[in-house]
Amino acid sequence: MTISAALVKELRERTGAGMMDCKKALTQTDGNIDQGIELLRTLGVASAEKKSGRIAAEGVIVQLISGDNLSGVLVEVNCETDFVAKDNSFKEYSTAVAQCLLAGDQITMEDLEESELHPGISVIQARQELISKIGENISVRRFDRLRSPDGLVAGYLHGGRIGVLVSLDKCEAELGKDIAMHIAASRPICVAENDVPEEVIEAERSIFTAQANESGKSDDIVARMVDGKLKKFMKENTLLGQAYVKDPDITVGDLIAGVDAKVCEMLRYEVGEGLAKRDDDFVAEVMAQASRG
Repeated sequence: MTISAALVKELRERTGAGMMDCKKALTQTDGNIDQGIELLRTLGVASAEKKSGRIAAEGVIVQLISGDNLSGVLVEVNCETDFVAKDNSFKEYSTAVAQCLLAGDQITMEDLEESELHPGISVIQARQELISKIGENISVRRFDRLRSPDGLVAGYLHGGRIGVLVSLDKCEAELGKDIAMHIAASRPICVAENDVPEEVIEAERSIFTAQANESGKSDDIVARMVDGKLKKFMKENTLLGQAYVKDPDITVGDLIAGVDAKVCEMLRYEVGEGLAKRDDDFVAEVMAQASRG
């Protein structure tokens, strides 16, 4: 198949690899981006940190916690441009949606859309009105909530683009906020090693095995190399195994154990995770419209 320049550009931005490496990977994988990422990682060209893809779509993350610190919500609301993401009407709508979730018990997106946002106006009606006013497509992409009836829910919001909630047991609110801040900065995929999905482990094992086989070492040495890389991966990608951002000499697990606390669950949202970005030039678009006027 023909590999387009746009496809090569996307793979390059998602992996940090060179243009020719990206084109070769896409040619070998028939244009499959995800398989191209895995191939580049196997060859040692792409960095693991960029596996999840670049943050692309515009919008905001809203995080709210109840007054008693026993529950919290995260919601992502998307728009087409950064210009609209900073608009007060858009931000007010997004905050109102989060408040609606915090006060309610919605489970599905349909539940949320039918909820009353303002007297006599549902979430979806308010969204349609905002689209008409702003002139861009707006959508509530996802939401989630955490509850901790026997502990507390802490959170951290970074610039409206990264939001974290974490539920803890036997933990002070200030420490809870510090842990949420750590999660925002360090992107753990799970709380503990036992929580890492088996398919994630097997995918990493496959990549590490392919890399180790290139060394020409014996099978037993290759096996030890793979085990070592897997152990490092688990430490670096689980909350309790990561070095604590405020004191890298200890892990978050050490920190928690030192105060006899427990991390129960965590949520981390970042604007546009997994979404493709508009590839046009918004300024040029505005100028073009102005010239036609």
